[in-house]
Amino acid sequence: MSQDLFSPVQLGELSLNNRMVMAPMTRARATRDGFATDIMAKHYAQRASAGLVVTEGVYPSEQGKGYFNTPGIANDAQASSWQKVVEGVHQQDGKMVMQLMHCGRIAHPLNRKADLAIVAPSAIKPKASLFTHEGMKALLKPQALLTSEIQTVIDEYSLAAKSAMAIGFDGIELHCTSGYLPAQFLASNSNQRSDSYGGSTQCRCRFVLELIEALVGVVGSGRLGLRIGIGNTYNDHHDDNPAKTYQYLLKEINFFPLAYIHALVNGDFDGDTPAFIRNLSSHPIMLNDGYNKESANAAIKQGNADAVSFGRAFIANPDLVERFLDDFPLNVLNDKTLYQGGEKGYIDYPLIND
Repeated sequence: MSQDLFSPVQLGELSLNNRMVMAPMTRARATRDGFATDIMAKHYAQRASAGLVVTEGVYPSEQGKGYFNTPGIANDAQASSWQKVVEGVHQQDGKMVMQLMHCGRIAHPLNRKADLAIVAPSAIKPKASLFTHEGMKALLKPQALLTSEIQTVIDEYSLAAKSAMAIGFDGIELHCTSGYLPAQFLASNSNQRSDSYGGSTQCRCRFVLELIEALVGVVGSGRLGLRIGIGNTYNDHHDDNPAKTYQYLLKEINFFPLAYIHALVNGDFDGDTPAFIRNLSSHPIMLNDGYNKESANAAIKQGNADAVSFGRAFIANPDLVERFLDDFPLNVLNDKTLYQGGEKGYIDYPLIND
């Protein structure tokens, strides 16, 4: 049977109608207190024809919040606000997983509760800035997590995942790239610890592996995806030897039959990312970053990917699956409305039949 973007696929316990995935994309449409909104529910439901919808990054604890008007699942009220979102996708026969994103040192006090410490593997200030209610601000020096505090962070992730599954999400995706907390533990520039969570490759990978094990215990391995970016440098993320780090990590997570590995393909990495992962991993592979219909179909037919996720194309084209299927022209993305809030550029892109 020929496989392409429109053929069904099984990713762990996730049965997808097609291989087109809506990528996770921060859009700053939540309330300041981290509640999912009605327009978020409409936004995701509009795009439910994707084989799988991945939410924007959702903070698992108040300490994990980094950005302006991003959603959380750190308490019961925030969890309840997601009910209308996941139900809207399911009513359109879609599947939806929640991406858990702890920002770690990529945070600013103006974007969250000011009395919460900004934490990271090590007390190293990132060379980056963040948008706040008062404009762009340079990031601050974080506090290094104590060894005794790491289990608390893992427990917070587990509780968040349990809450997401309880309200009907089909699975969880762990955000482990783009310079956020799990990636901060992996990278040599942000992790300079001297305990059992830093130093060697094995120790720098320990937090991520313990976190995966904990999440598997909550949602099951077949409903957990992992997002990685080998050589990704976003948010002052740098590892001296990403090939060595991810070779160890990918081999170790083969012990957990995860639903998928969601990989960014564009990074500061000399190797062929899809081939590198395929040679090391026993998991289904989802690729992301810069694909169009033709290149995505080629990746699937060549065996480099089991699915492909699309970001900006899904923003501007709620019916992207139908447009690709019928070779219908795509709407043009309005960059100015990506993060400005409100309905414009969020739920008002026209459909084919409009």
